[in-house]
Amino acid sequence: MKFALVAVLVVLALAHGNEAADADIEKLTQFFTDLSSKLTSSTQELVEALKTHEIAAQAQTYLQDSKTHLEPLAEKIQAQIKPLAASMEEQLKPLAESVQAQFKPMADSLQAQMEDILKKLMEQTKAIGQ
Repeated sequence: MKFALVAVLVVLALAHGNEAADADIEKLTQFFTDLSSKLTSSTQELVEALKTHEIAAQAQTYLQDSKTHLEPLAEKIQAQIKPLAASMEEQLKPLAESVQAQFKPMADSLQAQMEDILKKLMEQTKAIGQ
C-alpha cells in the first residue's frame, strides 16, 4: 500500500511537472514568436528608412549632376543672348527716339491746352467768388 501511495505521489508529481513544463514551453514559444515579430517589423522599418535615405541621396546626386551639366549650357546661352540684346537695343534706340520726337510736340501742346483750361477755371472761380 505504501508502495502504491508512493507511486501515486510520483505520478502526480510527474503530471504536475509536465503541466508546468508545458506552460513554460508555451510561454517560451510565445516569447520567441513576439520577438520574431518585433525583429521582422524593425527590420522592415529599417529597410524602408534606408530606401528613403537612398532615394534622397540619389535625388541629390541627380540634382548636382543636372546643375553641373546645365551651368555651362546656361552660360553659353547667356553669351549668345548678350550680343542679340545689344543689337536689339541699338535698333530700338533710334525708333524710341523717333517716337519720342513725334509725341513731344503733341505732349507739349496738350500741356499748354491743359494750362489754358486751368487758367480759365481759376479766373472763373475768382469771378464767382467776388
